[in-house]
Amino acid sequence: MGNRVTRGDFEWVYTEQPHTQRRKEILAKYPRIKALMGPDPHLKWIVSGMVFTQFLACYLVKDLSWKWIFFWAYAFGGCINHSLTLAIHDISHNVAFGNKQTKWNRWFAVFANLPVGVPYSASFKKYHIDHHRYLGGDSLDVDIPTDFEGWFFCTPLRKLLWLFLQPFFYSLRPLYVNPKAITQMEICNALVQFSVDSIIFYLWGLKPIIYLIAGTILCMGLHPISGHFIAEHYMFLKGYETYSYYGPLNWLTFNVGYHMEHHDFPSIPGSKLPMVKKIAAEYYDNLPYHQSWIRVLWDFVFDDSISPYSRVKRKCKLAKESE
Repeated sequence: MGNRVTRGDFEWVYTEQPHTQRRKEILAKYPRIKALMGPDPHLKWIVSGMVFTQFLACYLVKDLSWKWIFFWAYAFGGCINHSLTLAIHDISHNVAFGNKQTKWNRWFAVFANLPVGVPYSASFKKYHIDHHRYLGGDSLDVDIPTDFEGWFFCTPLRKLLWLFLQPFFYSLRPLYVNPKAITQMEICNALVQFSVDSIIFYLWGLKPIIYLIAGTILCMGLHPISGHFIAEHYMFLKGYETYSYYGPLNWLTFNVGYHMEHHDFPSIPGSKLPMVKKIAAEYYDNLPYHQSWIRVLWDFVFDDSISPYSRVKRKCKLAKESE
């Protein structure tokens, strides 16, 4: 790729994020895209099937040896759990039951959270709205690594370690960068999650719990699906802060790869994002995109010009909070 970024600091810009203006232009030219907004009637059934598949897996792994627990956690269960975190991402945009049923969406996200093993959905919702509203916002968008991460994880071995530890940075970084008060929904999320964990432990012992939590950690770390964490907003080409991926792993990840389209239209379910690209093709066909999440991970580790610093940052004015 040409015009690669350089290492040493974030890429500071003094312009608004590009998605707002592109959204206005596309809607003006293709108003029928508005018809794609709204709930996905299939999402709740797909997610429910995945949740109950993991409960069945908990029963099936209860007598396996530890090496097979970790094997199946990485090869199978973790893939489902990572996919469920991306379903929670979609649900956070109210696409399970629609904008008029926000509580249904919040509680369904808690249900989707159950196989993940640790409470996640309510906290994700609290911070994810900032990621869209203040994309790249200094001290507001907690998706951006800290200065320490950019400074320390700068060699191939350290970047590999950073990828492996990514679930911990992803979950703990918000507490340092932009701490917020614990919400009632987060308390409910934790109570429900730990209650179900306790029931699983009572019925089938420790191994199913380790299977669930290890799968979540392993597959949100160094795993092909986790390539989306890097692919979405790390600046592989100077001047571009969001990238899409149109490969087959979208089938397992609720089309999270259509990330340019998602940031343009966050209220459109992942299942309908390919239609956005098809309708407004001239807005997306000439933008850079990724062809492989595995290649993204490889380049991130071994390309000296890419590191946790390879992110766009900007100063943002605070907007009023909303649901």
